[in-house]
Amino acid sequence: QVQLVESGGGSVQAGGSLRLSCAASGYTNSRYCMAWFRQAPGKEREGVATILDGRTTYADAVKGRFTISQDNAKNTLYLQMNSLKPEDTGMYYCAAKIPAFWAWTCGSRGSDYTYWGQGTQVTVSS
Repeated sequence: QVQLVESGGGSVQAGGSLRLSCAASGYTNSRYCMAWFRQAPGKEREGVATILDGRTTYADAVKGRFTISQDNAKNTLYLQMNSLKPEDTGMYYCAAKIPAFWAWTCGSRGSDYTYWGQGTQVTVSS
């Protein structure tokens, strides 16, 4: 059973930066799609970024500001968030799924992901 534990959230002023971490354990497969999702109060969950075999995808709203990365030796996923905006406020979740063997990138549909962390809150004030 894969377990994911996020950390690194907090409160920051607009224009600031945060780095989220997601510690993973219990891997049983050699490849996983890893992703960050977020959910703001009253809004639907949305995909922020994904990574598979070093290939990344980003939501348009965060391109150029956020960077997803992973340290395979530490089984840790990261999300570096720069130039934060108030609209980036929300609960951020780490998620994982086993991709199809032919997959080159991961989708950002939350219902496709099997494993989820408990979330870490990010609040950006103006």
